[in-house]
Amino acid sequence: MSDLLEADELKSALKKCPEWEHEKNAITRTVEFEEFNDAIDFVNDLAEIAEEAQHHPVITIRHTKVTLKLTTHDAGGVTDLDIELAQRVDNLVD
Repeated sequence: MSDLLEADELKSALKKCPEWEHEKNAITRTVEFEEFNDAIDFVNDLAEIAEEAQHHPVITIRHTKVTLKLTTHDAGGVTDLDIELAQRVDNLVD
């Protein structure tokens, strides 16, 4: 299990992922697509990355908007696992 990031570590780590926001014990990002099918394609690609990492986000799909929430439940908050997956998501989006 990864260790929970301290506040200063999390703030520094989020500089690498500027599209992500810290909310309570998680980080979140919403990505908007032009078409519903684009959002679904993104989620399918993300599923492969999450399975490979064995770390799974909470995913909410609302038409063309996909909201992701990352947290490490066992640690009770954000860990390096979440930051690493956030960076992989950013690479997928960009």
